[in-house]
Amino acid sequence: MGVRAKHVFRWDLDKTYLRTEFDSVRDLLNSALEKASDKRAYPGAAALLRSLRQTGDHRICIVSGSPSQMRAVLTAKLAFDGIEFDEFVLKNNLHNIMRFRFRALRSQVPFKLAALLESRAGIIGDAKETLFGDDSEADGVIYSLFGDILAGVVDEEELRASLEAAEAYPDQIKRTMALAEHLRGSGDSVQRILIHLEKRSPTESFEHFGQRLVPVYNYLQAALVMYEDDLIDCQQLLFVMQDMLNSNEYDLHSLSNSMQDLMRRGRMSTNAASGLALDLQAAAAGAATPERAEHIEHISWTFAERVKELNETNPTKWPKENPRLDYEKLIAAEYSRKRSDAR
Repeated sequence: MGVRAKHVFRWDLDKTYLRTEFDSVRDLLNSALEKASDKRAYPGAAALLRSLRQTGDHRICIVSGSPSQMRAVLTAKLAFDGIEFDEFVLKNNLHNIMRFRFRALRSQVPFKLAALLESRAGIIGDAKETLFGDDSEADGVIYSLFGDILAGVVDEEELRASLEAAEAYPDQIKRTMALAEHLRGSGDSVQRILIHLEKRSPTESFEHFGQRLVPVYNYLQAALVMYEDDLIDCQQLLFVMQDMLNSNEYDLHSLSNSMQDLMRRGRMSTNAASGLALDLQAAAAGAATPERAEHIEHISWTFAERVKELNETNPTKWPKENPRLDYEKLIAAEYSRKRSDAR
């Protein structure tokens, strides 16, 4: 039986929510042996997820390539962080090993795409989606392909070629094709793709994805994009900001620089920044204590100064339409790069 949702938020875990190293066999082993208390989330990520849960008709789905044998420790970590979710999909790597499907251990495209399509099949109605991933895997390609299947942009022949480029097994291809056939053209549902730059990849390397995909360096930038998308309000944005300040990894200067960077790249508009200034002033006026009001006013002033500094610059202009992507080529290039890195 399907479920209804106003908006669906899909999250990856490793290097998107959790600081995880898995570039070597030793990294994988260490990650598998970590306790829930040892695992660390990126500053602001937990606060953002908790904010999203405040709206009851939001659906939070986690799809991760982490092995399903880690479900208990990962669930414990999410509970420790106060994260509630509606769906949690992990990869059954033990099943892959038992069937000698060793390509499937590291290959994410066949697993994640099928998981996303199967999950979407359970949604009733035309809910929009926001997806969170990172730059260590092919999340940008996978999420864009998922969105273009739903929008009816990718036909059967192109999907098959893309799955073959991803070295999918025949049964994976068959299952994914069947799911896609059921959902193809159901709607332009993927509103936003946010890619956390864990590897500090240059933002220019994502330009070909168009305006739908936004690379972000931290969760303030993610929250600012969502604020402009009307998915969170000023109070929720302040909640994320405070979580990042409490981490001692960020100060107000670095956070305001993050907003300026987003605007310089054309990923946050001047209108949204002006609206935020007004919302911050209202939040300061309604603060519970004078100290809190002064703190919010200081944030507002600091951010306003960064906006003024951009008056003489011309931010990057992004096309209103999403470009037509060659998924077979993008996936082949991604897998070629990974083979090269493995040497």
